[in-house]
Formats: sequence, structure tokens, C-alpha cells
Amino acid sequence: MRNPLQEQLLKAGLAKKSQVAKAVREQQKQRQGKAPASVDVDRVDARRLQAERAERDRQLAAERNAQARERELRAQVAQIVEAHQVRAGGDIAYAFEDGGAIRRVYVDADQRGLLARGALLIVRHGDAHALVPRAAAERIRERDPSAIVLDHGGDSAPGADEEDDYYRRFPVPDDLVW
Repeated sequence: MRNPLQEQLLKAGLAKKSQVAKAVREQQKQRQGKAPASVDVDRVDARRLQAERAERDRQLAAERNAQARERELRAQVAQIVEAHQVRAGGDIAYAFEDGGAIRRVYVDADQRGLLARGALLIVRHGDAHALVPRAAAERIRERDPSAIVLDHGGDSAPGADEEDDYYRRFPVPDDLVW
């Protein structure tokens, strides 16, 4: 029952009798149909579908977690504003730009000076605007930088120092109001 190749391998000493016998048994099993069963197609499809569902569920959970984190940060910003808000009350209209529109907050002379120096900042609070001290505004900036509308004491752009030196030669009167 051995084929000529097996006989040659045995004579050359490259194969043992047990290896040849094992190969013969495997060939007989294949001829008789006792080969290992092929993988069930339905099981493969079920596993693939299960993996796709698991991936989709992970993505949805990640999106939900991101939305929850965003809501949490907005709530923290609102809480900081409520706790540190400086009540604006005065007869001087302080104008600033927000979202392409000119907005106004009415302040007194002291608050106007603090706004100009950058000690007070204007932040978005719901549909309105609020004045907050710089320390509170820095905590707000960590959570939501887009909430800060006006910051005169913030970091300036590169090269702005050279421009500032040039424009210092032209002082602006203190009583100038738009």
C-alpha cells in the first residue's frame, strides 16, 4: 500500500516506519470521508455578527460617555459662573463682540476699569453674559474655552508686542466710549 516515494524515503533513511504508517492512515481517512469536519458557515456568520454588534455597542457607549462628560463640563461652568459672578449694575454701556454681533453689558466705572485691565472677564452664561474675576475665568477656560467671550488680559498673539510698542506712541483718551 505504500507508494514508491514512501519506499524511497524509507530506504534513504529520511523517514521512519511510524511516520509512513501515520501518513497512510491519514490518506485512508481522507478517502473514506472521515476528514475533520469543515467549519460551519452559520457559526462563522453568527460570530461575525456578534463581533459587529459588540463594536457598534462600544462606539455607542463611547459617544454616550463623551456626551455625558460634555454635559458635566457645561454644568461645572454654570456652577462656577453662578458662584463667582460679579453683578453688573451701572449706567455705562460696555460694548463687546460675541458671535459676530455687538453686545452690551451695563457696568459702573470701577467695573469698566477692571474689564479694560483684564481683571474681570465676560463669559457666556445661558442666553446672557456675566462678569467673572480672572481666577474663576481660568477655571472656566480649563473646562470650556469657548465660554469666555472677552478677555483683555489674555495671552497675546506672537509678534503682538512689537505692534503694542508701536501703538503706545498714540495714547487713547480715557473718556472715549463707543
